[in-house]
Amino acid sequence: MTGLFRHMVFGADDPEAARVFYDATFAAIGVGPGVPDPNGRFIYRHEGQMLIIGRPIDGQKATHANGGTLGFFAPSAEAVHAWQTAGLTNGGSLCEGAPKERISPATGQMVTVAYLRDPTGNKLCVVYEHEQA
Repeated sequence: MTGLFRHMVFGADDPEAARVFYDATFAAIGVGPGVPDPNGRFIYRHEGQMLIIGRPIDGQKATHANGGTLGFFAPSAEAVHAWQTAGLTNGGSLCEGAPKERISPATGQMVTVAYLRDPTGNKLCVVYEHEQA
């Protein structure tokens, strides 16, 4: 076992719109496109972890978590900016403003971070952790 998470799942009432958004934003941070499964969900795999996007199994409307945010690593500060631009161009919406450099309250490390909401309203962030001086 590596890492803490095996997979995360987000519901999407329009899986195709979600696929367009995630394919574009993930390409900006070096992750390949989603692969459809037999149930119409899209599965993104990267370094042994998975993000699954699709209609909720119970058939109810997809909703987003109030206070929930899913964060992804970025390989560079430039990739953070490219991720946000790709998301805004492909159905996402701005939240928390433009990308910022700041000290992470969780780690005390300098980071570049950006936030978006996906087409369903799920809050996402991408973080580049600068090298320690």
